[in-house]
Amino acid sequence: MSAFTLRLPDYKHERLKAMAEQRGMSLARLLDELTTQALVEFDTETRFMQRALRGSNRVERGFELLRKAQGESVA
Repeated sequence: MSAFTLRLPDYKHERLKAMAEQRGMSLARLLDELTTQALVEFDTETRFMQRALRGSNRVERGFELLRKAQGESVA
């Protein structure tokens, strides 16, 4: 496990401490949960962008398959 120093304005530090207290956890645990949530969002966005890039040349094929699934004739 790693440790690091985080510099925050006093008002943010106080708000985070109040948030942790309200949730019944330590400030360290709250920050761990918040960073986990941020990383999950980052990973999700990264995977989405990778998939979008892989499919960028397949838009017309996608529309063709959609028309086929809807019962329209495919030319």
